[in-house]
Amino acid sequence: MSESDENSVKQAIEARLKEHLHPHFLQVEDVSWQHAGHAGARPGGQSHFEVTIGAEKLAGLSRVAAHRAVNQAVADLLAGPIHALQITIQRN
Repeated sequence: MSESDENSVKQAIEARLKEHLHPHFLQVEDVSWQHAGHAGARPGGQSHFEVTIGAEKLAGLSRVAAHRAVNQAVADLLAGPIHALQITIQRN
């Protein structure tokens, strides 16, 4: 698997969040290695991610509403390759 293939889910997450939420800060980390052998973990990774995001569109939302907005932006990935997504909303 090439490096670009290994990062394809991460890049897809980044692209969708940028398109839908226009973040001023975005960090996406593949932490699948921490879940090796657990349910939902795939041998090649790309199943468990941590997202830290700061965006004006999330600023006035409750924590639950902000998480829903992030989940909605990547909904198709949550239905497919992503098993778990940990979200941290960066508040100004």
